[in-house]
Amino acid sequence: MNILHLTLRKKWFDLILSGQKKEEYREIKEYWNIRFSKKKYDMIKFTNGYGKDKPSFTIELKELLRGLGLTQWGAAPKQMVYILRLGNIIEKFNL
Repeated sequence: MNILHLTLRKKWFDLILSGQKKEEYREIKEYWNIRFSKKKYDMIKFTNGYGKDKPSFTIELKELLRGLGLTQWGAAPKQMVYILRLGNIIEKFNL
């Protein structure tokens, strides 16, 4: 299984962890184009902050799309983004 590692701000981390936010967004730019074209990811490990004991959790990645994201979930208005559709939480660490 391939795991995509992403760091989030606390607001988005907490919303995804609670199940309220079902998608995460990334800009369509060369960095993400290369990263998403080289591997198919099955899960995402989200972390909040840095350091040895940072809180994190692993969640299913159901689908990777391109489209317009929801502004209330952090997407820029009228800007195409990568949409990472999230599934069930698999494992939690340091929460």
